[in-house]
Parts: sequence; C-alpha cells; structure tokens
Amino acid sequence: MLVDAHCHLHDREFFTEEQAAEFLKNAEKNGVKKIICIGTDPEDSLNAKKYAEAHKNVYWTYGVHPGNTDKTTDFEKALKANQSSKLVAIGEVGLDYHYGENHEEQIKLFREMLDLAAKFDLPVSFHIREAFDDFFEIIKDYPTIRGVVHSYSDNKKNLRKILENTDFYVGVNGLATYSTLPTPPLEKIILETDAPFLTPVPNRGKINEPAYIKDIAQFLANKLGVSEAEVAEKTTENVASLFGI
Repeated sequence: MLVDAHCHLHDREFFTEEQAAEFLKNAEKNGVKKIICIGTDPEDSLNAKKYAEAHKNVYWTYGVHPGNTDKTTDFEKALKANQSSKLVAIGEVGLDYHYGENHEEQIKLFREMLDLAAKFDLPVSFHIREAFDDFFEIIKDYPTIRGVVHSYSDNKKNLRKILENTDFYVGVNGLATYSTLPTPPLEKIILETDAPFLTPVPNRGKINEPAYIKDIAQFLANKLGVSEAEVAEKTTENVASLFGI
C-alpha cells in the first residue's frame, strides 16, 4: 500500500470533477490507498473537508499557506465548528521567502497555526522555502509539535539539522526524480505528490496525480538500494505514525 500524503485533488482551480474522479480511480489501481488533501486557506481547507468526507480513504487538513497571509479568520472558531474524523493535520503552513518581503506577517501567521496545532493536538504539514533559519528558531518554542517538512527542496546542511534536531518527517515528491536534492533516510520519508504540481519522471509534462506516487517510490527504491515493497511499507508506516491513518 502507498499513501499520497500531500495533494490538492479537491481544488477545482486545478482539477475538474471528472479529472478528480478519474485520478482517484487511477490511484486505487496503482496501489495508492489513502490520500490527504491539503488546505491552503480557510475556504480551501473547508473544500478539502467536503471532498474528503464524500470519498472513502481521503483525508483533509486545515491550513493557511504562507502566500495567503491576507486570508485570515478566527482560526480556532472555524476549526471547532468543523471538527471531523477525517481531519488529520494543520497545514500547509510555514514560511516562504522566495517571493515578497512580508516576513513578519508570515511569521505571525505561522505562529498562529502552530498554536492551533498545539491546542488541537494535531501534526503539521510545514511549507518552508528559503526560510529555514527562521523556521528553526520558531519551532524551538514548540517542542511538542510533530510534523512533516513538506516538499523538502533545500541543502544537505538544513536536512541534517531537521534529522538531528527534530523528530519531523521529510516529504519527498516528484522533485527528487529530476533534481540533485539530498535524500533523507527511509525511516524519515513520507511520500507526496503535491498534485497538480511537481510531476515525477517519467510523466513530466503531464498534470500530476496521486497515482504517480508509485513512480516516486520506484525512484527511491533504486536510489536507496531497497525493494519497492520496503519503500511502500516504511513510508505507509510513517504516515500512520504521524497522521493516525
């Protein structure tokens, strides 16, 4: 069994209803048995909830992407009003300094999201891009937070800091198949597609979909010198440990 722990299949900006239905079937055929739809702002998060509750083995998260600092609400009130057995995390939340200079606004929002995760005892899907110095400083204030650093795309030094100084998992997606990114140890890997983005080799040029988790798993098996079955077993175990599914 494989799990896609980060995708946006619920988002109609990217997928039509017909595409989403087709891609769910493709996922099942390719051994991807569970899917987590990730919220990126208050409205999108509730769309993820609606989609998850309408489909077996689909789960959702509540979060505000760092690019959406203007899309705020009473987060605690909203989350209390939308409790769900299929809610598995806060995310994706974090810091993205690649675009814009609104670092203080991002940090404020990130702390609000971490406070929410702590209050509701939920793991976190972290979106961290070109902002690891601030990330490591902030998480020192949240020693009980557990989570996954989604779509890791930084250097060996920061990967080592994650592995040595935190208990976080590291999200590996299609980027790994066409870049020179450092590879985490298997015991710390959670597989993601980030569909519709970051389509892995050999499907570059196509819209990404959860079924392509199998391509990432195959790539990792070859790179790590283990069987695909071992990659599937361990990464699924990691998802169960973090998200409880």
